[in-house]
Amino acid sequence: MRDSATAPVELLPVAFIDLQAQRARIGARMEAAIGRVLAHGGFIMGPEVAEAERKLAAQCGAKHVISCSSGTTALVMALMAKEVGRGDAVFVPSFTFTATAEAPAIVGATPVFVDVLPDTYNVDPASLERAIAVARQTGLRPACVIAVDLFGQPADYDALKDVTSRHDMWILDDAAQGYGAHYKGRALGTCAEITATSFYPSKPLGCYGDGGAVFTDDDDIARRLRQVRVHGQGHDRNENVRIGLTARLDSIQAAVLLEKLTIFDAECAERNVIAARYTAGLAGVVATPVVRADCTSVWAQYTVTSPRRDRIAASLQTQNIPTQIFYSKPIHTQPPYRGFPVAGGGLPVTERLAQEVISLPMHPYLTAPIQDRIIAAVRAAVA
Repeated sequence: MRDSATAPVELLPVAFIDLQAQRARIGARMEAAIGRVLAHGGFIMGPEVAEAERKLAAQCGAKHVISCSSGTTALVMALMAKEVGRGDAVFVPSFTFTATAEAPAIVGATPVFVDVLPDTYNVDPASLERAIAVARQTGLRPACVIAVDLFGQPADYDALKDVTSRHDMWILDDAAQGYGAHYKGRALGTCAEITATSFYPSKPLGCYGDGGAVFTDDDDIARRLRQVRVHGQGHDRNENVRIGLTARLDSIQAAVLLEKLTIFDAECAERNVIAARYTAGLAGVVATPVVRADCTSVWAQYTVTSPRRDRIAASLQTQNIPTQIFYSKPIHTQPPYRGFPVAGGGLPVTERLAQEVISLPMHPYLTAPIQDRIIAAVRAAVA
């Protein structure tokens, strides 16, 4: 929540993500854009959808952008377009949101869980190698790895490609938290054979409901993705050429995205300023996030680690400062996924992080006085 002229900053509730501040910035334009959709009445696949796809392609440099109904749907569409299914192993980190593992399970493939690196929290290539060995031992065919750009920072795509190229696998980039970030100068959307992202409202680039997109430079994959998006449709609605979904992005959400794209680069820059302020203020108090020198982050979350995580959360709560824990229960420990394979040697980093991570308020409209208050509260809780 933004500063108030009538209340001391130390008494104000803090917003974890402040979408109302963003609305104040572009609200009139947003309402006009939605009004145009209401006027023309093309609510499904209206002109705003194609325009949003063009703008997203221009923004990241991908040849094809296929919008869809959610980030989870984007992952499922990618696997369906590549005909991943029964007997295939899809390697996923356990330290992420459940959608990453949910997608391969939905298409009938087997998610195989891998560990993450202790500094970036992204897929550990060495753990991936061990997981591939486990998959082969159980009779599965290694098909792909879903690399999650966790909390906004890209996975190490070159290191992952060193592994996947030896095993005839491909990479699906789960950029639900990372769209807008860069890996060695390349924008996410262009770093893997297929990239999926989410436009859930809390994402750095979000709409006003569910939404997502799939990115690829491959013409044939793009053709299949468009078929999957609309019931496997061929030349017209009476021809079905493959199993598909109802996965279209609606025109109102596309209109919202078009307006938010106009401020997206500026918001990403503001997020980086705020992240740097956190890192400077919390150095030596908690373990702050590490961003590789050859990467940028969009800071979907600002996540620190501390053995005193629970003490920090409780203390900040008493001061009207919200925190979140992403993720307190690794996916491989939860009932629907306990029967799936795990990389050899287990997932020790994942299990430690689940006990220590805590995310602090992060959005482009976090003012310096509010942020100083959060930093002081964390320092006092750890002292």
